[in-house]
Amino acid sequence: MSRRILAGAAVTAVAAALLLPSAPASAQAAPAPAKTAKKLFAAWLRGDRAAATRVASPAAVNTIFAYPYRAPDGFAGCSGHSCRFTHTSVRVPGGLDGILMIVSGSKVAKVYESRHITKPSAVAAYFFGAWKANDRNRALEVARSGAVTTLFRARFDPHGVAYTFQGCNPEKKGYGCAYSYEGGAMFLHVRGSKSAGYDVRSVGFIAD
Repeated sequence: MSRRILAGAAVTAVAAALLLPSAPASAQAAPAPAKTAKKLFAAWLRGDRAAATRVASPAAVNTIFAYPYRAPDGFAGCSGHSCRFTHTSVRVPGGLDGILMIVSGSKVAKVYESRHITKPSAVAAYFFGAWKANDRNRALEVARSGAVTTLFRARFDPHGVAYTFQGCNPEKKGYGCAYSYEGGAMFLHVRGSKSAGYDVRSVGFIAD
């Protein structure tokens, strides 16, 4: 085979390669979770919903734009696809201490945040609902980490004993909110105030 034929074949191969379509954007590597989370955080700080929707789901945008406290002042990093922004100078209810973003691909799929709830019974219901949904992050929105750890040692069984909310009663430094069930009861010890917001500090159980 002559050199002219070989050279022509090489040129043809290069031209064919140049004509091949590039990989679609969806096939390219997603940005690091921290980069995506910081983009959403920056868009929120600017009050720019349009920019926020480019990097987050509608639900995530709605959640972060409803955050009741001032912006967290520190980026606590990412663990896998979970990225946190925390308060270092103020105390907020719950165990998140700010905002937690769950990143999926190139977007923030879900946002968890410290909640400002002004009724002990509402805090108890929110915490209990998080346990039923097996959602620790949701529980941390309204409860300290110790309370979450205690409750989530056992998974809620929808086919198990029935829980009945018995209300909240004043106790030393706060309220005790009870859920009764056959054979005993669970007490959620709630602390805080209407202005600062309430959260669950600890969980206890009694047997009949």
